[in-house]
Amino acid sequence: MSKIIEPEDGMVPGSELAPTAGYTEVDAERWVPELHRNVYRSAFERDRARVLHSSALRRLGAKTQVMDPDTDDFVRTRLTHSLEVAQIGREVGRMLGCDPDVVDTACLSHDLGHPPFGHNGETALNKLASDAGGFEGNAQTLRLLTRLEPKVIRHDGGSAGLNLTRATLDATCKYPWTLDEAPARPDGRPNKKFGVYPDDRRVYDWFRAEAAAAGANPKQKCMEAMVMDLADDISYSVHDVEDAVFGGHVQLEELRNVKNREKVFEKTRQWYLPRASDDELDAALTRLESLDCWVPYMSGTRASMAAFKALTSKVIGRFAATSMETTREKFGYDRPLTRYSAQLIVPEKTEHEIAVMKGIATTFVMTVRDAQPHYENQQEILTLLVEALLDNPDYLDPVFAADLRELGPNDDVARLRLVIDQVASLTDRSAVNLYKRITGNHWGLGDKPLW
Repeated sequence: MSKIIEPEDGMVPGSELAPTAGYTEVDAERWVPELHRNVYRSAFERDRARVLHSSALRRLGAKTQVMDPDTDDFVRTRLTHSLEVAQIGREVGRMLGCDPDVVDTACLSHDLGHPPFGHNGETALNKLASDAGGFEGNAQTLRLLTRLEPKVIRHDGGSAGLNLTRATLDATCKYPWTLDEAPARPDGRPNKKFGVYPDDRRVYDWFRAEAAAAGANPKQKCMEAMVMDLADDISYSVHDVEDAVFGGHVQLEELRNVKNREKVFEKTRQWYLPRASDDELDAALTRLESLDCWVPYMSGTRASMAAFKALTSKVIGRFAATSMETTREKFGYDRPLTRYSAQLIVPEKTEHEIAVMKGIATTFVMTVRDAQPHYENQQEILTLLVEALLDNPDYLDPVFAADLRELGPNDDVARLRLVIDQVASLTDRSAVNLYKRITGNHWGLGDKPLW
């Protein structure tokens, strides 16, 4: 339930445990100052609890990671992926001296803004929201944390979202720039990734002020955000390959085939490392194949499944350890590496190994998946939902309908953004169910199944 922050007798501003070493009271400040009676938790522990109990996190359990959540009981959803990212990030961050709860919260939050149907849905909503500043999952995450997920209400009646601390919000910011400010990609193409919409700029400028105060590059991520990003890459690269193998989409022995290797290298360049050569990617894959725990063939027995789990653990540890050691070698072992006091260093060989693992999943799962008819239908579903909600607000959830009543009658941009917020909040299945409710079509678009 949302609450309006009002001073009460016996309440002391900032009555939370002092920040851990490497953090200041400024890092623990909230956009809307809060008053708490107990001092049993730090501000960062409170942040983690707020995200953990949020409805946005729960909804990730029914959102696509790589394969549809209903494919089978084994595949990862956005929620299970986020939990795994948090476990990796928490340990890496702790070894570097970051507050574990700041990193944990950033990892739990990093996919909150993703819409139904994964990146396919993100592409569709970006087109539909072009007149309102576009759509980007990372910018939507910030919007959820600071506006849409109700917990704290400002004195002017506006929502402050979960009202997380400055350090935690900064740690969730994977792309610290607007669309207009986005730097070019390494291959020179325009960068479509960004971390804030124009109308969320006030809170963004507030939590990014410490970067400027520290003399950091305006587009530099804080250390905790770098750790979150690495943990996401590690989990994504290893666990998506695990899902592909356990789902019967590929066996690692198939990578010995020259044509298959070339396909993997092509997808790796296309999606992740545009400047990497075949020789560099082949060397990376060969290093992984030479591990004594590499499992060319997973037969489905308990023994082979256990062997594959041992492989995933080994590779995760390999990627994390090389990055931690390289960073500590540069910045020292005798102090916490937090905020803008250092930058995470991922060795080039590790970058190549992570990217080629991603390329395996992309080649054998994602490319095949995106060619299936119902993945085309997903964009049609989201298009219809946005158009229908704009035409008939009766289909809006009550909270969004209440927001709509507060808008001016001619504020078309804000109205479009509100509808995009509503559609983005849906899970894969709730998007399909709303489509059925609006159209009465329980079978699909034409003769193609919806689900």
